[in-house]
Amino acid sequence: MKSRNFPIGDNFKVYKYKYTNFFIESNRECEKKVILPTNQKQRETFRMNRLAIKMQKYHVVLGSASPRRRELLAGLNIPFDIVVKDTTEKVDEHLSPEKISESIAEQKFEAFLPDLQENDFLITADTLVYLDGKTMGKPKSADDARDMIRALSGKTHSVVTAVCIGTVRGRRVFSVRSDVTFAPLNGEDIDYYVETYKPFDKAGAYGVQEWIGYMGIEKIEGSFYNVMGLPVQKLYTELLNYEE
Repeated sequence: MKSRNFPIGDNFKVYKYKYTNFFIESNRECEKKVILPTNQKQRETFRMNRLAIKMQKYHVVLGSASPRRRELLAGLNIPFDIVVKDTTEKVDEHLSPEKISESIAEQKFEAFLPDLQENDFLITADTLVYLDGKTMGKPKSADDARDMIRALSGKTHSVVTAVCIGTVRGRRVFSVRSDVTFAPLNGEDIDYYVETYKPFDKAGAYGVQEWIGYMGIEKIEGSFYNVMGLPVQKLYTELLNYEE
């Protein structure tokens, strides 16, 4: 993927996302990127969506190492680079779930500010799982993951994803909430999921898009993709309406 190099510090890691159905052509004179289908016949009738047209003037950066967010953002058919920076977030537990998640997403955004260029457009996000008013983070071990899933079994919990978007000139933060209901889960099924999928990088110790989501989730009220880690419908709308 051809793109302008993003300034990299000692604590940065850069991942290039390889599109399955699209590649990126860069116009060096205007520094605009255009997504085009790899299939020649499709290219003859290809149209860019409204968001891709609007975002041409920016170098879009996803500040997240999450493969799920990478996949979901790619679904909007806009070119982007992935840059990861280690951050330490401060959390005020007295805030609402939405405000806590929004605060963390903004702190992630602010960590990138010293290295952003004029035409960089940064997207950061944070997802938190809440059960009975308490935050469920990422499991520290297999036993911890099993305990988390047992706690979710047969109950409804909330998933809040906050997203911060913007440039060096300004930013906007928003959040989306989804309520997820698990059916009562069998202990053997929980063991199988933890041992097979090793959900140690996921808040609440599960991935809605994985086996446990297929067999264990009774219903979701709200955005499914929000539970995965990025409310792409809301993000699409916010990006379209974004004004500096």
